[in-house]
Amino acid sequence: MCHPEDFAKRLDRLRADLVEQGRRVQSLVDSAFEAVFSRDVALADRVIEQDNVIDRVDVDLERASVKLLSDATAPDSATCVSHADIRTLLTVVKVNNELERIADLAVDVARRVKSLASGTGGMPDTIRVMSNSALGIIRDVIRALEQSDANLAGVVLQSEDAVETFKNAILRDAEERIAAGELGVDEAFLRHEIANICERMADHCTNIAEQVIYSATGKIVRHTDGRWEEVKNVAS
Repeated sequence: MCHPEDFAKRLDRLRADLVEQGRRVQSLVDSAFEAVFSRDVALADRVIEQDNVIDRVDVDLERASVKLLSDATAPDSATCVSHADIRTLLTVVKVNNELERIADLAVDVARRVKSLASGTGGMPDTIRVMSNSALGIIRDVIRALEQSDANLAGVVLQSEDAVETFKNAILRDAEERIAAGELGVDEAFLRHEIANICERMADHCTNIAEQVIYSATGKIVRHTDGRWEEVKNVAS
């Protein structure tokens, strides 16, 4: 049986654990990029090891969410679950999955450090700016999640375009340098991979931002025709 007070406490605990997981993922991404720019293989190895903690918490959060929903909907349960409660619980499950995927991308970054350490070239400043932009988006979406801030989540949605702009500039620069004989194909490919990972991190952040808006307001937003729009006629 799940009483209303018990449901609320467990849901609040889930949300707090989710925010903590978000901060853990943010730190992992920060370390992964730092390993890239410093060519620190030992730091990259620690990033890969720390992902095990994130994977474990991911599973724990999902199991706790399923158990809470099961208890709340049991025949002998005294809980009347509101639409807002359901939205919050769905947000926990979906955001948890997005955070785990961002962590996987941080590991992908870390695994490329050995290639950098054995090479002669480094990452250009544009890659650092792009990675900082991705980190800023992660930081903002975690804050939006913690504060149930739909307005900040909306800012995150709009920030995705900046990351795409950086990626396009990096790719054009790499193509020009290859043509001029100033950049090897392997190094250009590595830059391309890092830029793609930053873009994918931003994509996952926009998915989280959508869930924050849904949880806080009941509104469902989707990216259509180059802009973010609310899906109409959906019950909250």
